[in-house]
Amino acid sequence: MQNNRNKQNSNRKDAAAKGSVLCVTIEDLGQDGEGIGHADGCTYFIKDALIGDTVRASVMKAKKNYAYAHLDEILTPSKDRVEPRCPIARQCGGCQIQALDYEAQKKFKYGKVRNDLIRIGGFPADKIDDVMQEIVGMDDPWHYRNKQQLPVGVKDGKPVAGFYAGRTHSIIPVDECAIGAVGNGAIVKAVLSYMEECHVSAYDEATGKGLVRHVLIRTGFHSGEVMVCLVVNGKVLPKEEVLVERLKALPGITSIVLNTNTARTNVILGNQVRTLWGKEEITDSLEVMEVTKEGKSWHFAPLPEKPVTYAISALSFYQVNPVQTQKLYSLALAAAGLTGKETVWDLYCGVGTISLFLARHAGKVFGVEVIPQAIENARRNAKANGIENAAFEVGKVEDVLPEYVKTHDEPVDVVVVDPPRKGCDGKCLATILKVQPKRIVYVSCDPATLARDLKILCADGLYELKSVTPVDMFPHSVHVETVALLTRTK
Repeated sequence: MQNNRNKQNSNRKDAAAKGSVLCVTIEDLGQDGEGIGHADGCTYFIKDALIGDTVRASVMKAKKNYAYAHLDEILTPSKDRVEPRCPIARQCGGCQIQALDYEAQKKFKYGKVRNDLIRIGGFPADKIDDVMQEIVGMDDPWHYRNKQQLPVGVKDGKPVAGFYAGRTHSIIPVDECAIGAVGNGAIVKAVLSYMEECHVSAYDEATGKGLVRHVLIRTGFHSGEVMVCLVVNGKVLPKEEVLVERLKALPGITSIVLNTNTARTNVILGNQVRTLWGKEEITDSLEVMEVTKEGKSWHFAPLPEKPVTYAISALSFYQVNPVQTQKLYSLALAAAGLTGKETVWDLYCGVGTISLFLARHAGKVFGVEVIPQAIENARRNAKANGIENAAFEVGKVEDVLPEYVKTHDEPVDVVVVDPPRKGCDGKCLATILKVQPKRIVYVSCDPATLARDLKILCADGLYELKSVTPVDMFPHSVHVETVALLTRTK
């Protein structure tokens, strides 16, 4: 028996050893879109392999029970494997699963949310199957991004712009990105031709020298307005007027700005912005949608009310997929169940995007955010939309919300949270449980932290999970957003 066990351990070690070549069938995808397969008791992570592929792979890095391997050959392709629209999809780090059929992408993301709620959240599988709704996908999952930021470098002596190859800072030049806004390619070409003709240097991360670091493009899908922002390692550009004349001749350009970032850092934007031509910011609008359900499928139609308009600067946070953002926020509005009388708290409110979506349907909306500039933008956005029943305050949730409850003789009817990827702060969750709103609407960008937080909120039976809807905000990537509704049971 001991000899057999030693032999098994030896086989497992050999299978995971660096340089080993093996055949693996891919069963799942990891957090970064890498294929996951098993052989000889070891787990293998293989970039560019898809669920259903059988591949030949070479082990590059081995641990005790798992290893990272390079995809050498696809022996039997998955039935869901398709030819990527983008010719550099495999090299570029942006679209991890573009080679997966879009229907299969949605199925994978639905399963990702479901599995995390069961495995991490501890919810029974039959409960999750009961409350989960179909994933909300896109009819046309291409050219959906309203923001694109491209690093600038040098290749063969000429300036280039594109995207970093996965897990590197090596730039893959891009002419026209398949998920970026239509027309971005012409803008990038104009910037690069200006740099070449006017001898403007590209920034070098290794030395900290050079001038142009990034090209940032923001597009208002409804307004048609386009902002071009050059991020530079300095305060001025040579012959700025040449760049301005070249860019403002392109369709839709209404703002050309310069952002100064002289820090030796991976952070893209600095704090200083100067307008070279046009407006300091662009605007865009989101329509409030009527949401109806048929079985487990949602249907969306624009409401007759005026869209919500937002001012967007180079530094503003704004959801990158406006088509799906309208659906995401409309689902949050529907989950809130507003009649026009409720008091709603929007925690992690940012620039007030969700707050203003809810305000016309609520009695009062209060937004809380720790970033002062975001609150300033939220107040400006409320004023621009003529919304007077939304108030915004800088501070931590655990400080602001209890103080309000203590000094106001009215209940908190609905709490909406839209936290960053790390999920809600523990003190925030404790504050929500202390205040005990009738409904909690949780908008999540990470299924794992969503599951963790829902487990805490539902732990003592005070709240019940009523509905979970995945929303595909980022087609061809592994990321998925989710809207969950919890209702108070006592």
